Amino acid sequence: MAADLQTPASSVSFLSPEKIPENNAFQYQGDLDKVKRQLGRQHLQMIAIAGCIGTGLFYGLGEILALCGPLGALLVYLHVSTVVYGTIMSIGEMAAYAPISGSVVHYTARWLDPAAGFALGWNYCYSTAISIPLEITALTAFVSFWDSNSSHAAIYIAATIVGLFVINLFGVRWFGNSEILFATLKIMLAITLIIGGLVIDLGGGPDHDRIGFRYWIDPGPMVSTLEPGALGRFIGLLVAIVPAAFSVSGFELIAIGAAESVQPRTNIIRAMKFVVFRLVFFYLCSVIIVGMLIPSNYPDLLLVVPKIVLNGNSQSPFVIAFERAGINVLPSIINAIIISSAYSTANTCVFTASRILYGLAVQKQAPKIFATCTKGGVPWVAVIIASLFSFLAFMTVSSSASTVFNWFVSLSTMCGLIGYVAPLSLCDRIFITIHRWTVINTTYLRYYYGLKLHGIVPRGIYRSPLQPYAAMWAIFWSVFYMLISGISVFWNFNASSFIASYINLPIILCLFIGYKLWYKTKIQPLAELDFTSHIPTLEETGDEGLLLEKVPFLQKLGIV
Repeated sequence: MAADLQTPASSVSFLSPEKIPENNAFQYQGDLDKVKRQLGRQHLQMIAIAGCIGTGLFYGLGEILALCGPLGALLVYLHVSTVVYGTIMSIGEMAAYAPISGSVVHYTARWLDPAAGFALGWNYCYSTAISIPLEITALTAFVSFWDSNSSHAAIYIAATIVGLFVINLFGVRWFGNSEILFATLKIMLAITLIIGGLVIDLGGGPDHDRIGFRYWIDPGPMVSTLEPGALGRFIGLLVAIVPAAFSVSGFELIAIGAAESVQPRTNIIRAMKFVVFRLVFFYLCSVIIVGMLIPSNYPDLLLVVPKIVLNGNSQSPFVIAFERAGINVLPSIINAIIISSAYSTANTCVFTASRILYGLAVQKQAPKIFATCTKGGVPWVAVIIASLFSFLAFMTVSSSASTVFNWFVSLSTMCGLIGYVAPLSLCDRIFITIHRWTVINTTYLRYYYGLKLHGIVPRGIYRSPLQPYAAMWAIFWSVFYMLISGISVFWNFNASSFIASYINLPIILCLFIGYKLWYKTKIQPLAELDFTSHIPTLEETGDEGLLLEKVPFLQKLGIV
């Protein structure tokens, strides 16, 4: 199948539609790709929302507020939002051009380097899979807020695992429908907290105290971290960037579901526009509200999440704000939503790990058996392999939840992807996420300039007017984020903390260099990149309506 393209007569000649250069170890086996398109626009939007809104919003804001103050937190999120915008535009455009299995991993292997795709894919797959028992353990700990009987832990774990198996084995629509429910709960909670926080700030709480911007004056709009004065305020911004970037991660799910989406070109772009600005709205509004309600020097803001979770002592900044105003019913409500959030994250991890493993198998970077699908298009072998990791959570039955939780955190840390409830060193929570952003945007530049060199103008497929500059912006700041992700280590240096902060870099390099040496791959010249093989036309995906659609400028920017 060839992509739906327009090419001028003087363009560079194309590769054979079904052949990729022999000196490139990347081989996409389209005949093995048997997943079916069953996800609609609402599914894609809510899957991405469910992946991005979690404890990063409900809990993480407190840490960021304590690190850099209310104005600093607002500046940090504004800056991170620009990087997220550039990255989501890059991945959205590539996913709209080639909505096929493997998504991020496929694009990287195809247009950057097979070794880079291999390293990204296996690290992404393993780190996501090992996060499944982490989230189940966290869910069990959250339930202990009401049921402190540790002998019931096995029941909650078993019920969670059964639910994960059923949702992911019965078809992608089951997964999509479940994420609509979870995302709706998160959105409702976020809106309730923002509106409720505004009411309290204006004096509508039981104590009728009109707070306004009182805490922007005392203790002040910005906080000094690690060093006094202006230098400390600058360092505070640098340290806070890392958890802020992690808290808004997860939007890559839009691309991961591309191969299983109905009308993917149409729905991926609509979902992308929906997600990026709704997320910015939720996070920026939440930052402003929390900054108005709680002083940045409030001691409970920096309590670490495992202690909070496992002791049932919720310290969400919203909970602190409501309790300070005399409203005490909120902790139970938030705990219930956070339980659904943990389940949603585990559910998403099973889906993501299985689809990445399936994508690796389809492009001959994993055993062929992982590409086996049911008649309904479910990659059942990959789903089962990913789901088996969930049984590790049963270790909670014979060990304290705290010990097992921290053990899973350490395992997940080795790959740099920590579940949404696991705060370790700042680098550990972000490195793989930022690495993905860097690879996505680097791959996009190869895609962008490759199309330009070949003279290919995709018909009806979304192209942002801010590209390639948005991708360049995102690459620069993503690399910067990785470099500063362990910056706090240098103020109280010890070898173990330094290694923990940057262990992910040698892991990724070992996977990359090992594959490159074994298969002798190389970065293909732009003139040899393949933009046609196995890429469905607009008619084949049901997106031919895009050919007639006139897109206003604001929609091209992704604003509406």
